Amino acid sequence: QVQLVESGGGLVQAGGSLRLSCAASGRTFSNYAMAWFRQASGKEREFVAGFNWSAGTTVYASSVKGRFTISRDNAKNTVYLQMNSLKPEDTAVYYCAAARAVSGWRPSDFGSWGQGTQVTVSS
Repeated sequence: QVQLVESGGGLVQAGGSLRLSCAASGRTFSNYAMAWFRQASGKEREFVAGFNWSAGTTVYASSVKGRFTISRDNAKNTVYLQMNSLKPEDTAVYYCAAARAVSGWRPSDFGSWGQGTQVTVSS
């Protein structure tokens, strides 16, 4: 298992930007598929963005495509989520997740999770 710790959440006005970080430790980071999920109050956890490492591609939820960018720095064992043009509906707890192999982008496809970081977007 890989251990994950998120940071970078906070309160921002609509239209603003935040960058989330996820620091990984415990296993060879570069061998893992990484993703970001989010969970708004009273709603199910949903996929936001991820790396299909074996295919060398990135995947985004339609609700964030064009506004959010996922990136990773294997030398620093860190994955980032740059969030621009934030909207109130982006308010949620954001989680970083890791998987040994990508079989899908559902929460159940990922075995390692961080503790989450709160993002609040005010209107």
